[in-house]
Amino acid sequence: MKIASLLILIPLLVSCSFMDRSKTVEPREISIIYSGNLDGELEPCGCSLEGDLGGILRRATILDQLRKKDSSIVTISSGGLLSNRPAEHDKLTAEYILKGFSQLDYDAIGFQWQDLAYGEEFLTADLPWVVSNWQGGFFAKVKKIRRKSVTFSFFSWLDPKQSPFQNISDKQSIVDDSTAFLVEKLKQAKKLKETTIVTTSLTLDEAKSQLPMQLIDLLISQAAYEEYGEPRWVENTLVLTPGSRGMRLGYLQIVLGAEGNIAEFSHSVIAMPQSVEDAPELSQWYSEYNQKIEENYQKEVAVRNAQRKGDSPYAGAKTCKTCHQSAYDIWKKSRHSKAYRSLSNVNKSFDPACISCHVVGYRKPGGFIASHLTKNLKNVQCESCHGAGVAHIKSKGIAPVENSTWSKEKMCAQCHTQKHSPSFQFDRYWLQVKH
Repeated sequence: MKIASLLILIPLLVSCSFMDRSKTVEPREISIIYSGNLDGELEPCGCSLEGDLGGILRRATILDQLRKKDSSIVTISSGGLLSNRPAEHDKLTAEYILKGFSQLDYDAIGFQWQDLAYGEEFLTADLPWVVSNWQGGFFAKVKKIRRKSVTFSFFSWLDPKQSPFQNISDKQSIVDDSTAFLVEKLKQAKKLKETTIVTTSLTLDEAKSQLPMQLIDLLISQAAYEEYGEPRWVENTLVLTPGSRGMRLGYLQIVLGAEGNIAEFSHSVIAMPQSVEDAPELSQWYSEYNQKIEENYQKEVAVRNAQRKGDSPYAGAKTCKTCHQSAYDIWKKSRHSKAYRSLSNVNKSFDPACISCHVVGYRKPGGFIASHLTKNLKNVQCESCHGAGVAHIKSKGIAPVENSTWSKEKMCAQCHTQKHSPSFQFDRYWLQVKH
C-alpha cells in the first residue's frame, strides 16, 4: 500500500481513455478522503515514535492542504468517534472530540453504537451524522453530497444485533431491523444515477448477507485495527476498510461511469506523523481542552488526597535500594526513572490517560496522587512492575512482593500494550532493564 506524506505530492489520477468526454459537461473524476474509528482518541499517545500518529490537530492540517489543492474533495467518516470507556476524563475528551470534529467540515459522518456512549443529548455538536435505520428524527437518514456534476447519496447502517439496548424494553426499537427503507432510498438514488455510499460497522461477510450490495457503489465496512485495508471489489461494489484510532486517512480517487458507478479508482493512505504541524486554527480549542483536563485532574487530586487514610503499601525505589543496590543502579540509568519528566515535557502530567503508566500505583489505594503530594512515587519504579513492597520490607524480605507470582512478560504488559508500545518485543526490551 502506498503511504502518502506531507513531503510527497498526492498523485493525480490518470485520465481514463475509455470516457467519452464529449458527453460530460464537467469532469467525473472525484477525490474522497475517508476515515473510520477514532475510538475516543483526540490525539495520539506520544510514548513511542511509531505510535505517535494521527490526532485531530494534524488531521485538520492535512485536510486544509488537500482542500487547497482540490476544493471539490469529498470528506466522509464511518463514525465511531467516541468510546464506551466510563471514566470522567473520557467523557470530557469525548466532548472535545465532537467540538474539534465540527471544525473539520466533514460532508457526512456515519454512526456506530459506541457514539451513543453518553446518550443522544450529548451529541450536540454541529456534525452531519447519518443513521439510515434510526427510528425517529434525531439523525438524518440520508445525506446528499454534490460535487461538480456528481451527486453522492450517503447512508449509514446500524446493526440491530449489536445494539447495547437489546434488553431495555423502551429502547429495543431504537433502530429499524428491516432494510426496506434503505433499499427504497438506494433504488431511488440509482434511478437518478447517483453514486451510493454506505458505511457500517459490519464485517464484509455480514454486510454481504444483510445489505443490498447490488445497490451500493461504495461500502465502508468495519474498521481494522489502526491499519487501512486494501480496497477490493465485491462484484460492482468497491469495499473500503478504514483503520482505527484516527492515525491515518484514506485517499480514494475515482472515475465514475454514466450510471454513477465506480469505473476506475486509485487508492493511497496518508500518514500523520509528528512532522505534520498542528493546525493553528484549532489552537484555542486544544488549549481549552488541556485546561479542562487539568482542572478535572486537580479536582480528582483534592478528593483523593482527602480520602487518604493510613500508611501507603508503596515504599518507593529509594527504599528498595537498601537491599537491591545493583538493580536500583540499573533502573536509575533507564528511561523508566525519567518517565514522569517525559510527561511534563509535553504538558501531559495532568492527563489521567497518560499518568497511570508513568508513576506507581495511580488510582490505587496509597498510590500516586500528584507530584507535590506523592513525590516518592513518580516515574516507573520497582513497584510499578513488582507490586506494592511495604509488607515485603517490614517482614525483612520474608513476605513476597505483591506481584511475586507474575512473569516478567505480564509485568511489562501492564503498560507495554499494542496501543501504547506497538513495537514492543519482550526479549529486546528486557535487555535494556535486565536486573
